[in-house]
Amino acid sequence: METVTQNILYRQALITYARKYGVTKAAIRYKTNRQYIYRWQKRYDGTPQSLADKSRRPHHHPNEHTADELKLIEDMRKRNPNAGLVVFWVKLRQRGYTRSVTGLYRLLRRKGQMAVKPPNPKYIAKPYEKMQYTGQRVQIDVKFVPEVCIVGEAKGKKFYQYTAIDEYSRFRYLEAFTYSSAEFLEDMLERFPFKVECVQTDNGSEFTKRLGHTQKPTPTLFESRLEQYGIRHKLIKPYTPRHNGKVERSHRKDNEYFYATHTFYSFDDFNKQLAVHSGNYNNFPMRPLNWMSPADCVKTYIKRGEVF
Repeated sequence: METVTQNILYRQALITYARKYGVTKAAIRYKTNRQYIYRWQKRYDGTPQSLADKSRRPHHHPNEHTADELKLIEDMRKRNPNAGLVVFWVKLRQRGYTRSVTGLYRLLRRKGQMAVKPPNPKYIAKPYEKMQYTGQRVQIDVKFVPEVCIVGEAKGKKFYQYTAIDEYSRFRYLEAFTYSSAEFLEDMLERFPFKVECVQTDNGSEFTKRLGHTQKPTPTLFESRLEQYGIRHKLIKPYTPRHNGKVERSHRKDNEYFYATHTFYSFDDFNKQLAVHSGNYNNFPMRPLNWMSPADCVKTYIKRGEVF
């Protein structure tokens, strides 16, 4: 921009001097030729913009799109306004178009004919069903312990964290297992200081055979135990973990505040550290509970029957 401005000022001064003293003296003083001065005098209309350099871009190119190709592209774009670049290029090639996809891209950009992406349908979430008392519904899920956390003699083994969280109070029970959903259910019912009416899980094979290959799946040991205790089993929509949002979020917090900073040398070591982490969680105040801890929320509800 600075070079262009200097050129304009130079030409303007040259023309002003030539009008006052003549073209020959102006050419000698500014060390240029007379034809140069005549050319800019003819173009000068009194404004500095008239002395700016014009584009040197050629008006035509030997390899530019022909009129038939331009008409084909325009007609196809009208019929396919939402087709992306590659899809649109393939459709054109099926009708005799021979240009490269890069050349088509430059033309579409220049003509303003790029694809118009339709807006995605807005997701409208269903109203969340709030629980009214403790034990009304408990979410259960399994978390794989990250391999990088297992060191020493235990390296290479697989540990699992079973998690049960009460939707009303956020009270959690965690237990380290090598794998046993039914045993975890037994321990959870013993440790929870309230009666559980409903258990919500995903469709994993550790909980149900609903998505298995058999046409008439038999109940798992976990489902049999639930039926034995008269507890309703609610399965979330397949491949929709957000429906089990509370336990999924708690697992994310476990990653951030527990697994990111701890290592385990044995299964017993993992079990002990997990118990400490579980106690810290249940005794930490939370905003959804009016800054009460899950343990305090459960105690208050049991004693007074208060609803938050």
